Amino acid sequence: MTIQAVLRRAEDFLTANNIDDARLDAEVLLAYVLKMRRLYLYVHLDLELDDDDINAYKNLIRRRVSHVPVAQLIGVKEFMGLEFDVTPDVLVPRPETELLVQTAVKLLERRQKPSTIADIGTGSGAIAVSILHCLDHINAAAVDISPAAIAVARANAVKFDVDDRINFCVGNLLEPLSGKKFDAIISNPPYIPTAVIDELQPEVARHEPRIALDGGSDGLDCYKKIIGGAAQLLNDNGFIALEIGIDQAHAVKNLLDDTGQFGAVDIVRDLSGIERIVLAHKK
Repeated sequence: MTIQAVLRRAEDFLTANNIDDARLDAEVLLAYVLKMRRLYLYVHLDLELDDDDINAYKNLIRRRVSHVPVAQLIGVKEFMGLEFDVTPDVLVPRPETELLVQTAVKLLERRQKPSTIADIGTGSGAIAVSILHCLDHINAAAVDISPAAIAVARANAVKFDVDDRINFCVGNLLEPLSGKKFDAIISNPPYIPTAVIDELQPEVARHEPRIALDGGSDGLDCYKKIIGGAAQLLNDNGFIALEIGIDQAHAVKNLLDDTGQFGAVDIVRDLSGIERIVLAHKK
């Protein structure tokens, strides 16, 4: 079978099984099997594939139909222009989290002096590693409760040559950082209300770590804990930047206001006008 025929069959099969972005997924998975860029497929549509490649591809397509995320099937996910290694032990980095990184980078650039950040719930390390990749004057502490996630984050730090500027800590939220000081605390914490998790896309509900999703009954458990201890860890004029779920902006803003330890709270919207980031500086 040719590349064109294989792609057509895969796309039809994925579509029939209610997989979104069927054509894109079919192309990404075939490019992975052939160890080529997606552009290669279009330049070589008439190329005949051997049986081993076809069988490997069929296996991936079957697993995709069972809603295993593409990123887990191929082991990488692009984020901030970098290909991060991912496993079932970490949340797949989302495009919307790039706004959190971009917001933090802009604020840290202005400091123009060595600064240290804390990435809480680092997962794959996408946030901390991306910030360090952008800015040479930043060091980081990256915290996650999962040792398996820390192993993935550490591998990504090595992959992008920033491992000498990250200290990895296994522990729950701010607990491993007691007694330390930072210029910024940045986090994309679990924020899905417990009762809603099973209603998420199967790719998320079935295949991503629940501990990285479950934010408690109201989705705010981790925000309460992070905000409750953030000021003690921040240097003067240090900032906290938090990614939030839909309709959580004002609840998180109120948590910050209630501490009395932060100045004006900013809510940052994405290009679609959705509230994505809550940001505040320590008084």
